[in-house]
Amino acid sequence: MRFLNTILDIVFPAKCISCGKFGVNLCIDCLKEAPGAERESANWIFPIFDYRHPSIKKALWLLKYKGRKRLVNVFAEIIYEKILEELSDLSVLENFTNPILIPIPLSAKRYRERGFNQAQLICEEIVKISNIRHGVYLRLENNILIKIKETEHQARIKERNIRLKNLANSFVIKSNQQNIEKRNIVLIDDITTTGATLNEARKILKHAGARKVIAFTVAH
Repeated sequence: MRFLNTILDIVFPAKCISCGKFGVNLCIDCLKEAPGAERESANWIFPIFDYRHPSIKKALWLLKYKGRKRLVNVFAEIIYEKILEELSDLSVLENFTNPILIPIPLSAKRYRERGFNQAQLICEEIVKISNIRHGVYLRLENNILIKIKETEHQARIKERNIRLKNLANSFVIKSNQQNIEKRNIVLIDDITTTGATLNEARKILKHAGARKVIAFTVAH
């Protein structure tokens, strides 16, 4: 797969969708210039960019539906910086230390269709960045929060109460519940709209004994 990607990079070199720079699908400079998330979200959810910005919207679409996994690196870099920023205060004010990193899971059917979970890939890259830089302690747990119910795409549902019903009882704690009891949790997802997905995941984790749960997303 790595060899195939190298060949594809030569034949079809990546180009920044914003400035046209070769080598990346979206360069870090253009990403940093994208407008920040301005729409209201819960105070425990930290979205970074405005999803309505064309470059952000296209980049997330390329990642999710066209498999442009190189975008994971640049998204993870930005989220990691945001995590450091928020934890500098939370670790002192709310004893939010040694957090567990948990990606919002896909259903088994959606995972088979896509072949990967973009939130999980972002988490894996965040951990790599943290380890290289000897930064804040982050432990990735991929097999604790599981999505057991196939649900309609949230983006297709306009009303928030229907979004909440759509996600009800869709997540479970599969195993190793003791690993999250009294622990701080950082949820990672690519997009939040109404926050229904993150709220449902947080509810399940808190019920299982998690101490405090916060979330970071690429866009809102």
